[in-house]
Amino acid sequence: MPMPRYHRDDLLRYAEGLLTRAGMEADKAAVTAAVLVEGDMIGHETHGLQLMHWYLECLADGSLNGKGSYEVVADKGAGFVWDGRLLPGAWLLTKALDQAMERVREHGIVGAAIRNCHHTCALSAYMRQATDQGLIVQLSASNPAARRVAPYGGTQPILTPNPLAMGFPTSGDPILVDVSSSITTTTMTQLLAKKGERYPEPWGLTAEGQPTDDPKEITERGGTMMPLGGALKGHKGYGLALMVDLLGQGLSGKGRANTDAPGPLAQSAFLQVIDPDFFAGLDAFTEQSDWLANACRTNPPAPWNKGAVRVPGDSASAKRRDAMQNGVPVAQNDWDRMAKHAEKLGMTPPAALQGRLTH
Repeated sequence: MPMPRYHRDDLLRYAEGLLTRAGMEADKAAVTAAVLVEGDMIGHETHGLQLMHWYLECLADGSLNGKGSYEVVADKGAGFVWDGRLLPGAWLLTKALDQAMERVREHGIVGAAIRNCHHTCALSAYMRQATDQGLIVQLSASNPAARRVAPYGGTQPILTPNPLAMGFPTSGDPILVDVSSSITTTTMTQLLAKKGERYPEPWGLTAEGQPTDDPKEITERGGTMMPLGGALKGHKGYGLALMVDLLGQGLSGKGRANTDAPGPLAQSAFLQVIDPDFFAGLDAFTEQSDWLANACRTNPPAPWNKGAVRVPGDSASAKRRDAMQNGVPVAQNDWDRMAKHAEKLGMTPPAALQGRLTH
C-alpha cells in the first residue's frame, strides 16, 4: 500500500514541536526537523522521520544534548574545529556549513572538522544548502565510539560505515553523490535483523570472516559489515573508510585513539566548501558539469537497465519535487511511533493529505 503523505509545512511544525516539547531548544529543533523531513523528501527514509523515535529517546536519556552551544577548539579563518558537545548533528552541520559558506567568498576553500557530534542524518539532505548558491560541498562522518566494519581481509571490527557525500552545482538539478564506505548501513542492518529478513546478497561477514546474508550475524553474533566492494573488491571501500576516519577524527583531534568518548554516538565530521569563482569561474564549472550530466543521462542504457541512465541525485531531485507537490510520504509504522510520543507530549498529529496538493 502507498505510504500516507503529509504537507511539508505540517510535518515541519509537527517534528519541531515534538523535539521542543521533549527538551530541545527551538533553534536546534527547527533545523533538526528540517533535515529529517528533507531526508524523507529525497527518499532517504531510513534517515528521515524514522529517526524521530530514537532522537526523542536520546533526549530523554541524555545521550543527545538539546541545549547550549558548541566549543570552538580552533579557528584560523579558512579552517575551524568545533567540539559538538553531543548537540544535534543536523544543527551542528548546518551551522558549520553556514559559516563555511560565509567565509568561502573570501578564502575560496573552507574546511571544518567537528568532534563529539550527535547523529548527522542523511548527508544528501545538506547538499542544496551549498549547491543552490553555486558552491561545491563535501561532507563525511564517522563514529569513533563504535566499531562495525572490519578492515579488508580482517575479521575484527574497527571502522563504521563512514558515509561521504559531495554536491556539485549545475544549471539544473545538482549532482549529489552520497555513499557509505560499507556495502550497507547500520540502520538498514538493524531494521532487517529486527524484521527477521536477510540482505539481498552477502553483505556481511560472520565472526569467523565468512560472507553472509544474515544481518543477525552482525547484530547478535559478532560479525561485521563488509566494506564497499564486498569480498572481492572491498579494499576500495576500506580505503574510503580510512579517508573518512582521518579527515573527521584526525583533523578534529578526537577519534579512535581516544578512548574517552562521551557517549555511544559521538561522531566526527568533516566538511569542505569550494567556491568555483576562485578557480576558472562558476560559468566555466557549470559548462563542464552540465555537459557531463547530459552525456551520462543520454548514454545508451544497458540491456539490464530498465530506464534511462541517471546521474547521482536525479532520483532525489525527482522525489523532492513530488513531495513538494503531492506531500511527503511517511511510513505508517514511523508515524504511529511518533503519534505515541505526541500523545505523551500533548500534541495532535497533522492529518494525512487526501488527493493531490494544489499549492
